[in-house]
Amino acid sequence: MKVAVVILNWNGKDLLERFLPSVVKFSSEATVYIADNASTDNSVAFVSEFFSTVKIIQNKENGGYAKGYNDALKNLSEDIFILLNSDVEVTENWLQPVVSEFEKDSSVVAAQPKILDYKNKEYFEYAGAAGGFIDKYGYPYCRGRIFNTLEKDMGQYDDVSQIFWASGACLFVKTDAFWQAGALDEDYFAHQEEIDLCWRLQSKGGKIVYVGASKVYHVGGATLAALNPKKTFYNFRNSLLNLLKNTVGTKAFTALLARMLLDGVAAFQFLIQDKPKHFFAILKAHLSFYALLPKFLRKRKVFSSTLKYYTLKSIVFQYFINNKKKFNRL
Repeated sequence: MKVAVVILNWNGKDLLERFLPSVVKFSSEATVYIADNASTDNSVAFVSEFFSTVKIIQNKENGGYAKGYNDALKNLSEDIFILLNSDVEVTENWLQPVVSEFEKDSSVVAAQPKILDYKNKEYFEYAGAAGGFIDKYGYPYCRGRIFNTLEKDMGQYDDVSQIFWASGACLFVKTDAFWQAGALDEDYFAHQEEIDLCWRLQSKGGKIVYVGASKVYHVGGATLAALNPKKTFYNFRNSLLNLLKNTVGTKAFTALLARMLLDGVAAFQFLIQDKPKHFFAILKAHLSFYALLPKFLRKRKVFSSTLKYYTLKSIVFQYFINNKKKFNRL
């Protein structure tokens, strides 16, 4: 299978200088692309000068993660796209273990490797860890990471396992399945669009897997700081959009209402912690959700499905009340 490694870039010369060498070195069996979101620094010139084998796709605007990738991928013909963050260091033999899962099982449509923390390499990284899930109320969690608790990598996830969502930091996706599912939803702009995509891929009968034999290191927060209110805004809003768009029946609205009440608790927690910007980020997230309601109710008619999307009712309850901080204790 032909593979395209596509790195989305926006004014990221420093990140490309730091991490592109490992991608080029360990991806000889793939074609490497930089998809540039109308950068105003000299990152494109830098890649052209120092990485002659890397192909450059120049987007006309910075449309965020979703639009940036959709625009860049339209003219590529490889069998598998790898959507790779610019702040990821890959390792030797990171491609083949994952690609082989696609080759062995035609129902596999998306996958991710083991994602470890670049700054603390013995631990899993927040954005994806060893594969993602969501609870009934749309809260994401991972094998190896629940909320802000990160597990040490002790080989406990050195397996191939079916998951609900694969991380957008290093997302392998079958090209035809990507387009058949409707590509990335550009209304999300950034954050959790991979959860939405994986939901739709599975609604069409596809399988998402994690492959522990492949390993990458992710900086995390390099493009948007982990405690940035904008990240809080997108995560809370887009999580609500995921539920509205993809669930079916009246029970979905009960779950949404419960989720919004839990968001209110989280907002006041930020106030207590003297983080008013995050309080207002959650408020703005809900207001933005209401503004997008008519549009997403129309999308719901197209994309909602009866797919069982959760195995755990409330990760909030398990983590904060039952004190279950590790995936294997759930």
